[in-house]
Amino acid sequence: MNRYPLWKNLLIGLVLLWGLIYTLPNFYGEVPAVQVSSGKATLKLDATTAIKRVEESLAAAGIQHDGLFADLTSVRARFRDTDTQLKAKDAIEKAFNPDAADPSYVVALNLLSASPQWLTNIHALPMYLGLDLRGGVHFLLQVDMKGAVTKRLDATTGDLRTLLRDKNVRHAGISREGASVVVKFRDAETQARARSVIGAANNDLQLVEGQDGADFKLTATLTPLAQKTIQEFALRQNIGTLHNRINELGVAEPVIQQQGLDRIVVQLPGVQDVAKAKDILGRTATLEIRLVDDSPGSLESALQGNIPPGTELYSERGGNPLLVKKQVVLTGERLTDAQPGFDGQNHEPAVHLTLDAAGARIFKDITRENINKRMAILLIEKGKGEVVTAPVIRSEIGGGRVQISGRMSSEEATDTALLLRAGSLAAPMEIIEERTIGPSLGAENITKGFHSTMWGFIAIAIFMCAYYMLFGLVSVIALASNLLLLVALLSLLQATLTLPGIAAIALTLGMAIDANVLINERIREELRNGSSPQAAIATGYDRAFDTILDSNVTTLIAGIALLVFGSGPVRGFAVVHCLGILTSMFSAILVSRGLVNLIYGKKRKLEKLAIGQVWKPGL
Repeated sequence: MNRYPLWKNLLIGLVLLWGLIYTLPNFYGEVPAVQVSSGKATLKLDATTAIKRVEESLAAAGIQHDGLFADLTSVRARFRDTDTQLKAKDAIEKAFNPDAADPSYVVALNLLSASPQWLTNIHALPMYLGLDLRGGVHFLLQVDMKGAVTKRLDATTGDLRTLLRDKNVRHAGISREGASVVVKFRDAETQARARSVIGAANNDLQLVEGQDGADFKLTATLTPLAQKTIQEFALRQNIGTLHNRINELGVAEPVIQQQGLDRIVVQLPGVQDVAKAKDILGRTATLEIRLVDDSPGSLESALQGNIPPGTELYSERGGNPLLVKKQVVLTGERLTDAQPGFDGQNHEPAVHLTLDAAGARIFKDITRENINKRMAILLIEKGKGEVVTAPVIRSEIGGGRVQISGRMSSEEATDTALLLRAGSLAAPMEIIEERTIGPSLGAENITKGFHSTMWGFIAIAIFMCAYYMLFGLVSVIALASNLLLLVALLSLLQATLTLPGIAAIALTLGMAIDANVLINERIREELRNGSSPQAAIATGYDRAFDTILDSNVTTLIAGIALLVFGSGPVRGFAVVHCLGILTSMFSAILVSRGLVNLIYGKKRKLEKLAIGQVWKPGL
């Protein structure tokens, strides 16, 4: 009656063993490390080559490392102490960046798990720790929304000038005045015609007619919907760009999220170099499209030091020199999207660009006038430019849809699209708040959280063992397995643990023991009603299941609501809370019953259960 089949016992044992293995990495702590990542948008880190260079530089400096690890964007070397870490950073910096004024790679201090290699090989990794537990830096960035709108108005000024010229509408001047664009005319008839042309071409502008002395004028302002769209795009673009930049620091689980209408919160747990973080966050990059100077002898002359006037010398991604004209044809402001794809004719990897209306007109004119010439797309950052790609113009390109293809892999097409799409900030930002949380404070928070959970567990264990005796001990073991599985799940999911998460773990322990109390009291009730011990065990577990399921489902609904509608610490609490409910169901029902079956299942003539005092009815 109370015996599990062998397969079920083995399954429970395997689950508990899995929980133990994936919990282990959290007990090893962290050790100092040095991370190497690409410092330029157009330079991709080759993991195999980078590992070899790191090994050679450390061997030349006589520095021992405790392991080298590579991921998609970086290579990390682990060391025993911070002194070795600092020496290794200097050695690696010299090897990767011989020219300190123009570094090609970011060499940053970091922390790595000290767990053994065999655990890392099976992807058994520790949980990420939040800012309040690990220490780090918190930034609050203010996005200049007015700057984003002003940027759009400046572009609109040029668009209107081009539009009126194309439609042969003469004007007496176009200028931006504050939050509006003013177009002046000599007579009312031209004013009316211009209003019709502008209204048909641009739905984002509100047009108001007026007079300025003898001149007639049109005052164009952005509609409230257009301003809202511009501001939302600026926030999304800036958040995406910040994600790409922070990857260079190797921060585990950074928090980058919108706060209010015009602010962005950035939390970098475990970052050691705050100055480097501020430098990376404050970068400004612009995308430029220029023509390549392919005139005979010009490149050879430039390589000899005689750069022709109006040109600049750059290098392509393969290292080949490229002479580019200084005149900017288009900027990244005209680019609305960039996605990887394939050429429709030969099915080779390609990048598909989408330009706005003004950009499409300019690009059509440029490509028509420069067929069979090369066009360079550059990323300008800190006054230095890098050539992302330099395709040949095969034909006139209109409609605002541009394709870049030729001699690139699918991976290169994806990287290029990412560079073009998120290479720059859509609106200026400034740091208005900065808070640094030291590692010692984080360690103190971990200690307090650990002690609160430990003492809570001990108090529950003492009560359960005193009140329910052997069944109480079984409940305590089931509770321990619940905690083990919860930590293992959080580690497997690479969740970020914060102080609210520790509070959720402590709350989960209190809620999880409730299921065992229900089971034990149900067994006592069956014994009071005269059932045999074996029947009381079976009936107690079966009948308590419905109550346990109902109570956990209702609690899970509340947790899901917190997860969906909450943010920040509330969501961190909700994640641990929801996972804790699922693990408590498994441990309270399957693990505890499995233990009881092992203890009592083989005893056919069972006269008494060690479940504490069973009060008889009427006594």
